[in-house]
Formats: sequence, structure tokens, C-alpha cells
Amino acid sequence: MGSRPRFIDDLSRGAPDAAEPLALGDHALLDAYSRTVIGALARVQQAVAFISVERRLPGDANGRGARGGTGSGFIFTPDGYLLTNSHVVHGATHIRVTLADGATFDADLVGEDPDSDLAVLRIGSPEPLPHVELGDSSRLSVGQIAIAVGNPLGLAQTVTTGVVSALGRSLRSTSGRMIPDVIQTDAALNPGNSGGPLINSAGQVIGVNTAVIQGAQAICFAIAIDTAKWVIMQIFAHGRVRRAYIGVAGTTVPVSRRVQRYFELNSTSGVHVMELVKGSPAALGGLRNDDRIVAIDGLTVDSVDALQRALDGSRIGRAVNITVLRGAQKLDLVVTPVEQNA
Repeated sequence: MGSRPRFIDDLSRGAPDAAEPLALGDHALLDAYSRTVIGALARVQQAVAFISVERRLPGDANGRGARGGTGSGFIFTPDGYLLTNSHVVHGATHIRVTLADGATFDADLVGEDPDSDLAVLRIGSPEPLPHVELGDSSRLSVGQIAIAVGNPLGLAQTVTTGVVSALGRSLRSTSGRMIPDVIQTDAALNPGNSGGPLINSAGQVIGVNTAVIQGAQAICFAIAIDTAKWVIMQIFAHGRVRRAYIGVAGTTVPVSRRVQRYFELNSTSGVHVMELVKGSPAALGGLRNDDRIVAIDGLTVDSVDALQRALDGSRIGRAVNITVLRGAQKLDLVVTPVEQNA
């Protein structure tokens, strides 16, 4: 009689004892993707915070009633500065921050910028606090790993993963201003994720989670960390973000090819001035309704968003050259912007 096949002998010995440890440890069995996510999370998790706020109810002059709200944030310096969304803390009468280890602190609002939906908080601690490393969003590529950490629906320290779905998106803030260079991701976000970090595979923060499109599947947005760095420096320097104001309301309109060629323009569109604020820098500088703005200091202005980007803090109080089309003329007008909401 021939010998039995080896696998029959193996089966006859039965299954290995479930209590017996495997020859390979759990970590060795993890695939590369899992190890990447776990390693990245380990670098930031202790710095991600749960934020709860109280706001006075409308019409509550005596301050006897309050409504709550929650969100996420993260510590970016060892001395307790946090970044979150402006809409998480705007109008709050009391802000409380809870860290991953359960420690709870009252927080002060250092400054906020509703136009970019970002805010900086500060908590006091006698000891240095765990903090994240801020990355470089200009080096992102579509398709790379994106990991979101936060507190969706109050579920603390929730992690979701995906990829960078698109770059260079624009998102309208609660103030109505467009936020440029927004990151689109399919890492799932829910209410409560707002203000939490979006990180790369190295555990560096590449964005601040801020919004989802209601009713859509896996279309979520984060404010690029390079935008956040600029806002942080403005808040540290001025307590707010300084932007220039000229006093026009406009809409993006096309410019015909004939007009482009005749005036040697670089763009196919401009900003049609629909309304001028009386006594504003634009009105004083000679702009009129129905002018089409096509450049500021030689920088092409082909949309309302481009006009907003051009009016940054560096132009406050400084005469700038605004190029407009008026009828059959191209004119250069000198306008001196003032600080917005100053």
C-alpha cells in the first residue's frame, strides 16, 4: 500500500491551538498600507483635540440660555496653540478643549478669519504638549494617501483614510469669499470632523478638514496647510488677517477675442463692475459702473476670485494701478486700497 499524501497527515493532527501564538507577530502580518496609516496616526493622534463650545442663544440678553457645538482641532506648537475652523468657534462665549489623554482645558480665541474659515486657539499647560508637524501642501500629488483624524458626531479620535482626489479647488466660506487652493479628498468626513487634521503618509498635516457636499459620496474638502500657515502668521502678527478693500461688487464676464487682440490682453475674461460703494477707494480712484477690470499692477484679473486674491494685505495703503476696459478704451486708474473692515 502506498504512503498517504502529506496533507492528510497534516489534517489528522488537527488545527493549531487557537491560544497558541502565531509564529509571526501581528505587526509582521500587517500589509504596507496598514503600517503606513498606523505609523502616520501615531505621529499626530495625541495632538488632535475635541472642541466643545457654548454660544448665547439669539435674543438672550441676560445670557441665561446657551447652545452647544462641537468640532475638532489640533495642537501645532508645544506651548498650546491650536488650529481649527472659524465656523467651529465663531461667536462662542466659552471654548473647551479635550485632548486624547482626557485632559481638559479652557481655551482662548487668539484670532479667527471667517474668509478662510480658520481660527487659532490657545490653551495653557505647565508642560510641553504633543504637537503636529505642518507639511507642505504645494508638494501634494493627486492619488497620494490622505488620512483624516477628528471627532465626527462626537466620536472621539476617529480615523478615516482615502486619497487626495483633486487639488486647486475653490470653496466659498461662510463670509462669501472664495477660499483658494482647497484639497479635495475621499477620506470620509462628518459633522464634528471640522477643524481636524488631514495628514499624509509621513504624519505631516497637509490640510484642515472643513466641509462635505451634502448628498454626495466621498467628496470632502480641506483647507490647504500652506493657506493655514499664512493665516496663522497674520493672526500672530496682527490678531487678524489683513486684506485690502477697494469697494466694488462685480461678476466675472468674458472678453471677446477681438478686444483681447486689440488691447493685447492675456486673459479671456475680466470683472464687470456692477456696483461701487460711495466714497470707496475705487470710486475716488475714478472707477465707474460697467468698467471691466482686467489687471492690477500688471497682474491679470480674469475673475472675481482673482481680484480677491490680488487684494491682499500688501496692497493696503499703497497706490495700485488698476487696468479697466471702458467702452472702446483701455484705462489705467490709480486706486489706494484701505484695510477691509478696518
